[in-house]
Amino acid sequence: MNIGIVCYPTFGGSGVVATELGISLAARGHKIHFITYNRPIRLGLFSENVFFHEVRTKDYPLFDFIPYESALASMMVDVARYHNLDLFHVHYAVPHASVAYLAKQILKDAGMNVPVITTLHGTDITLVGKNPAYEPVVRFSIQHSDGVTAVSNFLKEATIENFGVGQDSRVIYNFVDTERFKRQDKDHFRKMVTTGGQKILVHASNFRKVKRIKDIILIFAKVREQMPVKLLMVGDGPERTGAEELCRELNLCDDIIFLGSQSAVEEIFSIGDLFLIPSENESFGLSALEAMACGMPVIASNAGGLPELVINGEVGYTSAVGDVADMAKNALSLLQDEEKWQQFSERARALASTFSPELIVDQYEAYYKEIVGAFQPVS
Repeated sequence: MNIGIVCYPTFGGSGVVATELGISLAARGHKIHFITYNRPIRLGLFSENVFFHEVRTKDYPLFDFIPYESALASMMVDVARYHNLDLFHVHYAVPHASVAYLAKQILKDAGMNVPVITTLHGTDITLVGKNPAYEPVVRFSIQHSDGVTAVSNFLKEATIENFGVGQDSRVIYNFVDTERFKRQDKDHFRKMVTTGGQKILVHASNFRKVKRIKDIILIFAKVREQMPVKLLMVGDGPERTGAEELCRELNLCDDIIFLGSQSAVEEIFSIGDLFLIPSENESFGLSALEAMACGMPVIASNAGGLPELVINGEVGYTSAVGDVADMAKNALSLLQDEEKWQQFSERARALASTFSPELIVDQYEAYYKEIVGAFQPVS
């Protein structure tokens, strides 16, 4: 197939999943056309069957805000026409699903019928999409997508509850490349981070409010009272400044390292002992899955789709949102018991392997064929 993928080209989960999916589909012989404003973070410089189309915008004095959506719709139409696309797969509802609907109508007038599949990833449903400024458009766009997928059962139910649509959506979980994400021998890196054999806690995200970044610092502080530990904070975003200020207030700066955004996160995960993800809400928790693939047990909140991934008492522990004391207690129970940690680590890796690209991409491929097969050419 010739497939147009529209996504955010950032470190966020939706962009990562879209890019990894496109790369996997290209390896199967499909021609993949990424359509976005920057080259996706995880997209290499050249791959067979992978093409990148940059959406360019122009700033006019008339506009307070650059009309990106119009430029994106025009680029989608252009790519569909000149590369004979079979379908669009758009990731994250805002604004991609509504833009895809517009592109589809333009193409119909030109005699092309290109179906649209929308994948819902999380805050496009649970946060951004619920905003009254976007809600009617999000509902309409989902309702008029030719296929809809959600990355967890929680997210599918949230879509139905919040918007009254999505009853026929397909749950297709995120996936992880277990050849890339596996525990590697990075002992030299660990020695750079630790000075006396301390255990290492890790967090990775885009540092938004929903991630409860300050809770991570507080969990770490409680664990550090009981044993020597280090904390690696991977990523960047609006909550980083507040987290750094809290580190200084609690006099923890010597043991917390802010690494910023990183591409080779698997190398960092390879030296971690526990992964912390105490989010207010998570549709799935891709970073937790990648950590598990590297043999890290997970300390998580029980929010959203996390309990579907982090099996409590098996590959980690889940606690109520904001229960810093319970999360710290669970972290210590693993860090202070090497045999228990090893069991959880092995089970985490084994569970992650069930979210392999082969299994998940098969599901997407079958869904593509189902949606495309239901379409008839424009008469």
